[in-house]
Amino acid sequence: MSDPTRHVLFLCTGNSARSILAEVVMNAMGKDRFIAHSAGSNPTGRVNPLAIELLQKNRFPTDGLRSKSWDEFATPGGPPLDFVFTVCDNAAGEACPFWHGQPVTAHWGVEDPAAVEGSDEDRRKAFVRALTTLQRRIELFLSLPHGRLDKLALQRRLDEIGRTDDSEQVA
Repeated sequence: MSDPTRHVLFLCTGNSARSILAEVVMNAMGKDRFIAHSAGSNPTGRVNPLAIELLQKNRFPTDGLRSKSWDEFATPGGPPLDFVFTVCDNAAGEACPFWHGQPVTAHWGVEDPAAVEGSDEDRRKAFVRALTTLQRRIELFLSLPHGRLDKLALQRRLDEIGRTDDSEQVA
C-alpha cells in the first residue's frame, strides 16, 4: 500500500520569491508524494520576475504561479496540511491562522533575495543562493523515512534541516 499524498505549505510574508521557489521545487521533486502550496501573510500580489526567470532557466514549470494569502489555506475548504514551513523570519514570528490537519511545522529561514540591492547580477546571485538552499533542504526532507518517524522525531529532523545551509548534511 502506498503512502498518501501529503500537503505542504511554504509561508513567507510577501509570497513573491522564497515561498514560491519552495512550492515549485517541492512539487517537482516530491511529485506523487507531496503537493506543495505557498502563501503569505501580506502577499505582494505578484511573483517576483527574477524568481520566474530563475525557475524557467532551470526548467521548472511556472504556469499558474501566483502570490496569495495564507487565508486561502485556513478556510474549511482548504487542503488538510501535513507540513507548514516558514521560509522567512517575519512569517515565523507572526501569529498564524489555524491550519486544517494538525501539520508539523518548522522554520526554514532563507535570506530574502528580493531584498538584495545592487546590480542585476548581484540580485540574480541572491535568487540562485535561495533556490540552492531550498533545493537542498527539500532533498533532505524528501529523504526522511516519513512513515517510520513519530511526530516528535519528525519535528526534530525538520528543525535540523532548517538550520542547515546548502553545504551541510543532516545526520
